[in-house]
Amino acid sequence: MARQVSICVIGSGYVGLVAAACFADMGHKVTCVDNDEARVKLLCDGGVPIFEEHLPELLAKHRGRSVTFTTDLGRAVEESEAVFIAVGTPQGDSGAADLSYVEAVVAEIARMIKNYKVIVEKSTVPVYTNAWIRRVLHRHGVEKDRFDVVSNPEFLREGTAVVDFLHPDRIVVGASEEHSAELLRQIYEPLTEGSYYTQPGAVPGCCNTAHPAKMLVTTTQSAEIIKHASNAFLAMKISFINAVANLAEAVDADIEDIAKGIGLDSRIGPRFLRAGLGYGGSCFPKDVAAFHWVAQERGVNFQLLDEVRKINETQREIFFNKVRSALWTLRGKRLAALGLAFKGETDDIRESPSIEIIKKLLQAGAIVTAYDPAAIERAKQTLPPDTNMKYAANLYEAAKDADAVLILTDWKEFAAIDLERLNQAVRFPILIDGRNLYKPDEMQKHGFTYVSMGRQASYQGQEGKPHKMPA
Repeated sequence: MARQVSICVIGSGYVGLVAAACFADMGHKVTCVDNDEARVKLLCDGGVPIFEEHLPELLAKHRGRSVTFTTDLGRAVEESEAVFIAVGTPQGDSGAADLSYVEAVVAEIARMIKNYKVIVEKSTVPVYTNAWIRRVLHRHGVEKDRFDVVSNPEFLREGTAVVDFLHPDRIVVGASEEHSAELLRQIYEPLTEGSYYTQPGAVPGCCNTAHPAKMLVTTTQSAEIIKHASNAFLAMKISFINAVANLAEAVDADIEDIAKGIGLDSRIGPRFLRAGLGYGGSCFPKDVAAFHWVAQERGVNFQLLDEVRKINETQREIFFNKVRSALWTLRGKRLAALGLAFKGETDDIRESPSIEIIKKLLQAGAIVTAYDPAAIERAKQTLPPDTNMKYAANLYEAAKDADAVLILTDWKEFAAIDLERLNQAVRFPILIDGRNLYKPDEMQKHGFTYVSMGRQASYQGQEGKPHKMPA
């Protein structure tokens, strides 16, 4: 049976909160620390500050027992064997990750260490951060035999983060000492040995006792690069298929068929080959920029990443032009915007293509009514309600008397719209789909002018008969 390990997680944001809840569900004793008193109180009182499937259930199951929340860093560090740093590393003006929060936390930890601790960098950080953490600890007078620093990057996707944590493709551990690597093995043993998957109430997923999670133990530098390289590669796949989509549309091909044909190649695979508005969120934009900055600092010309970023930014302009082409002029046009989060199944609007497109539409004089199943309150902080920016309680309310409906986020709800009801709600049956959730033939049958990404637009003719025109 796996040993229970006492764990301190510093940071109750996206990564820290998911890690704390999942470690508790694996059987460990977890203290989650944050200096935001209001957030800690919310968590102690049963609140959940982020939208993530399975997270409320896990916190309700373990709160006050296997997982506790506090602002008392000193006590949490003292009572733990492993200290996971899960604070933010936002993008700085130069593109480099801002590691000031990590440094501040490490300086605090240094004052608290009284006996041996394994300090784990869980935040997304550039290569050599591990070495800098060691240096900061030394500068604050911590003897080298009282700590080890381990890199344990997270590979979580928002919307499926809990499942990704408990059923990972891989667990990467970068450690320079066997003793610290062994503690990480003990922490993850319920997943790597498979015992977690037999316990009552385990979160279901792809791993099981016959096929448990895999762990890779490597050097700290390799572990740090694995995280950035993985996200940069996935961002590259997204930008690549979007570039192909623009070519497909120019020659009257169908990007959905092309992506399927590419994805059937086992060397490539189908994931992240969805044409659309490009990537967003807290990881890909920041990690691509940070990885590019690290390469430049080391004298490596990684210009491929520059092109990945440029293609991604261009996709928003392409979609905006599709809206303008379909409606001719935008001033005074009423638009229903379906989706505010950067992707479906999350309330995260950071670097959201939807938000950027709505801003451009408002600047062009359009009147936008938006709906999102989870992200409206967060969006209001960036796009406050006013005469031209409104919010609706559901998608049909948003579509009422609209000149066009825009699908901006790939929520499952938006892939299952009652098209007859939608057609009755709108002023003109025009749907501009930035996520390719529908088939052109289906939309024609329901009387819609349909514009999507990487496919020819289908316009309803004046006589009600569909005919094709270039976008």
